[in-house]
Amino acid sequence: QVQLVESGGGLVQPGGSLRLSCAASGSFFSINAMGWYRQVPGKQRELVAGITSGGNTNYADSVKGRFTITRDNAKNTVYLLMNSLKPEDTAVYYCSGTLQRRSDSRWSSYWGQGTQVTVSS
Repeated sequence: QVQLVESGGGLVQPGGSLRLSCAASGSFFSINAMGWYRQVPGKQRELVAGITSGGNTNYADSVKGRFTITRDNAKNTVYLLMNSLKPEDTAVYYCSGTLQRRSDSRWSSYWGQGTQVTVSS
């Protein structure tokens, strides 16, 4: 079974920083693209940042210059460093990844359970 487990959320003041982590575990051969999404009540989940297996990145316009996505392939982990946080960044943040399962060699997308980020004074 494959799992993505996020950590690092919490409460931070405006202008502060947080780093989210997402580790993949279980039985898989490899990981392709990974990304971070966020969702607030009543709105659709939106892409925050993505990173390919080769390290190419893309960001939502709202976070460009403030957020940085990186990955450590040796640790099967993706990170999201969030700087200059704003109240509008408050959301549940979800990790997603496309992994190749060992059980049948198929590629599938997986989601983490989500971690709450609250930006408030």
